[in-house]
Amino acid sequence: MKTTKITFWVSTSLFSLFMLFSAYNYIASPEMKEAFVYLGFPDYFRIELAIAKALGAIVILLPFLSSKIRGFAYAGFTINLISAAVAHLSMGEPISSLGFIVVAAVLLGASYWSSLTINQQ
Repeated sequence: MKTTKITFWVSTSLFSLFMLFSAYNYIASPEMKEAFVYLGFPDYFRIELAIAKALGAIVILLPFLSSKIRGFAYAGFTINLISAAVAHLSMGEPISSLGFIVVAAVLLGASYWSSLTINQQ
């Protein structure tokens, strides 16, 4: 149980930090604005995604919220990561450019599975 809790908190904290950093960059970084243009997304989507990532990161960090609410955040992040990979690959970028997405997906998976284990005990 102790190992599972450590896995949960480390993976969830790192993933949430990645998403909060990403959300901040979506708002503050001119390079991220250009990246959204490059991928063909409208500018308002960048803002919406930043807000959703920040809220989702907060939701998965709060253990007192119901597992159903956190489940929606995990599902949203899963869709986000898959969509990001598809968007980059559809622009002809190599698979090697998906390093951040793969690391984030591994952390998200570890966070989700460890949260399930904790909730079952």
